[in-house]
This record gives sequence, structure tokens and C-alpha cells, in this order.
Amino acid sequence: MRIEWLNQGTIASASASGMSRRVFMKAGAVVGGGFVLGFVVQGGGRFANAQQPPAKVYEPNAFLHIAPDNTVTVQVNRLEFGQGVQTALPMLIAEELDADWSKVNGALAPAGDQYKDPAFGIQITGGSGSVAHSYLQYREIGAKARAMLIAAAAEQWKVPADQIKTVKGTLIGPSGQTATYGALAEAAMKQPVPATVKLKDPKDFTIIGKPVKRLDARAKSSGKQQFGMDFKAPDSKVAVVARPPVFGAKVAKFDASKAKAIKGVIDVLEVKTDRGGSGVVVIAEGYWPAKTGREALAIDWDTSGVEKVSSDKQLAEFKTLSQKPGNPVRKADTSKLAGAAKKISAVYEFPYLAHAPMEPLNCVVDLRKDGCTVWAGSQFQTMDQGAIAATAGLKPEQVTLNTMMAGGGFGRRAVPTSDYLVEAVNIAKVWQAAGHKEPVKVIWSREDDVKGGYYRPSHVHRADIGVDAKGEIVAWNHVIVGQSILTGTPFEPMMIKDGVDATMVEGMGEPYEVPLNLSAHSVKANVPVLWWRSVGSTHTAFVMETLIDEAAHAAKMDPVAYRKKLMGEKGKRHIAALELAVAKSGYGKKALPKGQAYGVAVHESFNTVIAYVVVASVKNGQPKLHSVTAGVHCNTAVNPLTIEAQIQGAALMGLGMTLPGAAITLKDGVVEQQNFSDYTVARMTDMPKIAVHIVPSNDPPTGMGEPGLPPLAPAFANALFKLTGKRLRKLPFDLASA
Repeated sequence: MRIEWLNQGTIASASASGMSRRVFMKAGAVVGGGFVLGFVVQGGGRFANAQQPPAKVYEPNAFLHIAPDNTVTVQVNRLEFGQGVQTALPMLIAEELDADWSKVNGALAPAGDQYKDPAFGIQITGGSGSVAHSYLQYREIGAKARAMLIAAAAEQWKVPADQIKTVKGTLIGPSGQTATYGALAEAAMKQPVPATVKLKDPKDFTIIGKPVKRLDARAKSSGKQQFGMDFKAPDSKVAVVARPPVFGAKVAKFDASKAKAIKGVIDVLEVKTDRGGSGVVVIAEGYWPAKTGREALAIDWDTSGVEKVSSDKQLAEFKTLSQKPGNPVRKADTSKLAGAAKKISAVYEFPYLAHAPMEPLNCVVDLRKDGCTVWAGSQFQTMDQGAIAATAGLKPEQVTLNTMMAGGGFGRRAVPTSDYLVEAVNIAKVWQAAGHKEPVKVIWSREDDVKGGYYRPSHVHRADIGVDAKGEIVAWNHVIVGQSILTGTPFEPMMIKDGVDATMVEGMGEPYEVPLNLSAHSVKANVPVLWWRSVGSTHTAFVMETLIDEAAHAAKMDPVAYRKKLMGEKGKRHIAALELAVAKSGYGKKALPKGQAYGVAVHESFNTVIAYVVVASVKNGQPKLHSVTAGVHCNTAVNPLTIEAQIQGAALMGLGMTLPGAAITLKDGVVEQQNFSDYTVARMTDMPKIAVHIVPSNDPPTGMGEPGLPPLAPAFANALFKLTGKRLRKLPFDLASA
């Protein structure tokens, strides 16, 4: 997901400005003794109160705990759901701490003020900001802890601190004295926290920048890792919900007699659901009786008063609206369009997309009179904690939200409405009102997940481009139509300007020096929408990179040379990534087998530039992607193995957007897809060969969770044009109708 307002400066400047607001503190030792160091951000970020709150003292094991046995545990202030943050963030502390990496562990932190993102001011996993935003924060924690350990050793050995060295969790004195971090942990706790520390020069890194195997790999590969779906609180019961077929509809009446007759079913209750609707929850001893009980329900639904969206009708309306100018985003002269030597006119279509993580939504709620404990794989801990509290009639500090390992999310676990958690608390409330007291575990099936809403919005783009006799783009008029993700959310005041949702238009234009006249229409529809991995760039990159490719063809120029010509000063990182991908792929030098062709695309999102050179073919009318060569410019590569994995996953997900059946469609308000049998996701058999190459840099890292997705589909489409002569204007691909 993306939070646009972060990118109003470099992460370096954002981090530097945050320095003066940071307060380091230490507190009493945790059980078992040792050293702990916490970190507080005061009043920082876009969500901070107007009046800066006073410093708070938080629980002692806020970020770092060094145990007497030399084990180092790092609290990760994010959700780990496959992106590798549970390894990357501990790497940052371990680097400056000079820790023994073999003794470092990562733990997912619960919701808490001390774990707020230094840039956003809320606890969040999104915007590809985990490493980018906490790069200096976590390094400083490690450096200050190291300084305190050195101070303790200097005091004990009666030697100057500057004569003590640290190597892999061991302190070494000038006369050969040695002590482990664990041995001096208690003494280090008594030392004052230094106000400032000098961080390492990148040339001295021993962990950052090295290919480090993930700390959670063994547990996941052996099946020992506990995900949210695996967790069960003592005595908890399982809840499965029959939700309305049309978003916001309500139960008119229901018959639960057959459901209650099923062995294991405890109770059947009406419950509030998302968007003002209602549903029926079946609560049982386990998932199977709850699911079977739901299937046995007889429910009459009241769908009056709610809009019933049909995709075909919506598409026609979007196309009509795209013929008119929308709210202005970027203004440019279009007068030369009529007289241009060559014209490109294109209408692009993009469907709704489901997130479809491998682990569907789930959570456990233990609601008590004086508090509530929740276990969930939340990307949005601060907002979710507040929503849980409001729904339960509690204060946020009365809610304990434990962050569970999640099996994917792609934005679906970061919902401004906290839909699935609010629903779960409402279930706990009606459960208790019916005379029960046990915790409830709410489980969504795959069908619930696919049909449950909060999709990537559908969009239509209309472009009219004029190219002169020299191949120069002299005019470009562009209109985008789609739903706003942010309307009606807490982010609306900051991210919707003059009627334009920033997430809808991100990725348009830059870094190309083209006369782009851009406007947008934000429409309303009774379909809940949300950011989807790389957000607006999921569609804007496809449009930009296929149109630029088409302009290059019209100009009779090589598409790589044409892109570089249009980039200018703003595209230095783009050119570096593109040239790296081109050089490593053999593009322009290596002849391909007959029936295969190269395709190129480059795009920046979350301050990271990804360039792809792909090789594709068409067999029996079906496109096939053979290989992908990636040039990545993400500044400092904290863990190259993680970056490689992120590119592989994002590229495959981007490929999935092109496959037949990769669309959510509605008819009379009802979602037509329900499982992987009719909603296509990319599978292992679709996986091309992927080679990842990283542009060397020592600048502060930029985001990596999402940028690998946007350029894949346009690079693939550009290769298919060379093979078929057809320009693909919609996703998923359909060569037959192109």
C-alpha cells in the first residue's frame, strides 16, 4: 500500500528532521535480567496531535533486549507477512551493535505508541516503508546500546572507552580483557543513554548489504511457524459469518434451526457487518461445524436501498465519462494535438482485483469488561487498536493487539475501516450478550476472502497523444476515471486535493519530460476499494510504459534509447536501473530464438526504480513469459536476498494481472468470483526465470515491498506487440480481441 504524503522529500531529510524529536530511554530490566533499550517518537508524523504530548515511559523491552546468555532479541515494529522485515530490521540494530548475528532473534511487536513509524506517526506496515523509514531509527538504537556496553566495560576495567573494541557480541579491552555483551548487560543498563552517536561508515558494514538468510525461514519451511490462522486462545470458539451478497445489505429474516442441529454448533446470532450491513454468525467448537452450520442457514436478504453495481454497465459509464475533462491534476498545452504528424488514441480498461493472500483474514478476540485482547496479522496496528476500542466501548490503552505472523496481505490487512476486526468485536459482543464468555476466533474462508470486498479499484484511462515528424511528443491529453480509495477515510484531508485522490494518479508522467495534460474523475460505487500492492502504479505504470513504447515505435526509435531521451535530469536513477537491466539481459546484443521478443519497461514507485527487460513468446494464441531481467535502484540494499525475493514475488504477482480470469466482476451487486477456480492468480507453472541486479549505492534505502510489480505487465505487453503487432489496452490480456 502507499501513503503518498511521505514522499515530499527524501527519506534522508525525513529521518534527519525526526532526529530532534527523538527521545531515547531505558527502563527496568525484563524478567531474567539483561539490557533493554526503547525508543520514543514525540509528536512526529502526519498523525501526531497538534499539541506535542509529553514524553512517556514505556515497557522496558520496547526494542532491544540483550539477555545474560548473549541472546539479542529485536522487537520489530511492523507486520511480517513475507516481505522479510523480521530479518532486515534486526540486521540494522545488529550492524551498529556489533552483535553476533547467530544469536540475534526478531519478535513482532504488539500495538504500542513506541512502535509508531518515525515518518507516518502511526504503527503501520505499508507504503514500502518498513526499512526505509526505520533505517536510521534502528541503527541508532544499536549504536547507543553499543556505546552503553562500552561505557560499562570502561568503568569496570578502569580504561578509556575509546580503547575498547567490539566484535561479534564481545568487548575487548586494551590489555586483552574480554567480556560478552550478556555478561555486561546489567551493568550497561545503569549507564546514561548517549545523546548522540556516530553511525558506521557504509564501507565498514559487516551485516548490512550482505546476503543474510531469513530468521524465519527454518520455522516456515518446517511447518513450525505459527500464523494467525494457527493461533487459538484457551477455550476459544470458532465463528464463521454469512455476509450479505450485496455490500451493505441486511438480514430480513433467517432460520437457524438446521444449523443449530449440527453437532458442535453452539449458537447462531445476527451481527453487524461492514458498510452498515448485517449478517448471521455461526459459532461452534471448530471450523468445520461452524462452516457446515452456515451452509445450513436459511436467510432472506434485504438489498433495498443499496446500489447494485454491474461491471459491464460501470465500464460503459467510465468510458463515457473519460471523454470529458476531469478535475485537473497537471496542466499542459494540447493545442498541437490536432495538427500532429502522428496520433495515438487509446482507451485502457482495468478491472477490480482481489488481494487473495494465501492466508485468508482471521483474528481472535477475547473481550472482557475491563479490556480486550486481540490476536491478528494487522498492518495497521494504531488504527486497528483504536477501532477495536471504539467498537468495544473501551479506551485504546485497554486494548492489547498482538501482532501475528501473516501469510500475505498486499494491503488487505491495512483497512482504514478496520472492517474485519470491527466485525469480530461485534461478534464477541453479541456472543457475550447471548450469555457466553469464551474468546471467539473469526475465520474467513477463501470464498469469504474473494467475495469480501476491499478490491483494487477498476479504472478507465483515455489518452490522446500527438507526435511530430521528428518523433517528439508535442501534446498529450489524458483522463483517468475510477473510484477513490481515500474518500471517507481519515486520510482524505491529506491525500485528496481539489477532488483528486493522489493514489489514483501516482506514477503518471515522471520522469518523462512530456507535455502531459492530466485530469481525473473520482466516481462513487457500492464496492469497497483499497490499496493493492503498489496502489495506483498497478494501472498507471501499464498505461505510461505501453504508451511511451508506442510513441517510440511511432518515432522509429529503439524503445530504450527513446526512454532515455525523454528522461532528462529527473531520470538519473531510472537510467541507471534501465542500463543495468539492458546490459545484463543481452538486449540489443543477444539474438533471441525465433518466435521470441524482448519487452522493456521502467517505473518508479515508493522512491525505488525498477527496470525490466523481459523475453516473451506466443504459442497457440497464448502469451508466455520466459525470462525477466531486473535492474533495481533502491539505494542501500540492506539484504540483497530479501530484495531478490521481493522482486520475484512482485513480478509474479504482476504477471498474474495479465492472466485470463484475473478480474473481479459484479452483476446486480453480487461478486461473481469466489475461489481460485474462477479468480486467477499466478502459479508456480507461470513463473519465469528472474535475474535480479542491484545498482550500487550508499544512500539511505528506499521501499522494496511493492515497486517490483508495476513494470512487469507493460514490459510483457511491449514484447507481445513486437510478436503480434497488437497493442494491448486492458488487463488481463486478451490477444483475440486486441
